[in-house]
Amino acid sequence: MSQESADAAGGPPRRERHPADRALRATHPVLLMNPRSGGGTVTRYRLGDRCRDLGVEAVVLHPGDDLVELAESAVARGSDLLGMAGGDGSQALVASVAARHGVPFVVVPAGTRNHFARDLGVGTGVVGSLSAFVDGVDVRVDLAEVNGRVFVNNASMGAYAELVRSPGYREAKVRTAVELLPELVGPSAAPADLRYALPGGERATTAQVLLVSNNPYRLSGPPQGAGRPRLDSGLLGVVSVRVPGRAEAERLAALDAAGHSERFPGWHEWTTNELDVASGQPVALGVDGEAVTLEAPLHFVTRPGALVVRIARARLPRRSMPLPAGAASPSPFTALSRLASGRGA
Repeated sequence: MSQESADAAGGPPRRERHPADRALRATHPVLLMNPRSGGGTVTRYRLGDRCRDLGVEAVVLHPGDDLVELAESAVARGSDLLGMAGGDGSQALVASVAARHGVPFVVVPAGTRNHFARDLGVGTGVVGSLSAFVDGVDVRVDLAEVNGRVFVNNASMGAYAELVRSPGYREAKVRTAVELLPELVGPSAAPADLRYALPGGERATTAQVLLVSNNPYRLSGPPQGAGRPRLDSGLLGVVSVRVPGRAEAERLAALDAAGHSERFPGWHEWTTNELDVASGQPVALGVDGEAVTLEAPLHFVTRPGALVVRIARARLPRRSMPLPAGAASPSPFTALSRLASGRGA
């Protein structure tokens, strides 16, 4: 479609790609691969064979292996470019090692959702992402931490954290959410013990959802436009949602469908450099989709520019850290609010 046709169709205007210098080719690139991610993406695309063709050392994660130890071992052997083929949780673990040693990082989106790759603006193509190893451009982005644990997308507490902890969540996310949310949201649900300061200075003592993200999400507007417009703002995004009962869940779902979740009375949204969350017990979290439990208090901080991501030149975003039209991650609240009200995903 020509630019004139795209404009006439109401599509976003075409933007020039931002200038960037080609990165020097690595002398010892390593790609760690999780063969269980994305239902077998690594095997389906024969990533081991493709790595050999590109001169990239392939390291396969086997049951019982420690992914961080494998990444540290790769750096100790002289790796000057680390990549991860897996889901967002695996991406965060290897990214933490790359950032710690100042080594560029390649994202190979081999998971199920691949939100980090989407919000980076590089798409979700598995094979195309491998080009970063031979013809890449370096882009610096932020990381975030909770009690020293790095995350690339978000850490959530409350209802979503409990969903992630459910044994059946990975195999049937929507069905599990439908079955469990009535117990997690509403008058009969046990309130989560989460104490933190709201943007106006008042103290919250509970929430159905408390989400802290590595850079703020765009949560207002149509669901297909949700995501993070940039990953280099040096800020955490925080959203606190209190839904006392089913009627309020219905209202939140209606507002969310209209693109105005922020009008819900129990909704608070702000940005910050750090956030402290107190609790009288260990806190369950969903961190980049992985279930973890951390001792309270929780201390969230941003690490501006901590990670250098090497992106294939052909997939370079159109400007520094854009949210490409039609390729955004979905809002983490769209499905939750609709499921909570009984409307399905």
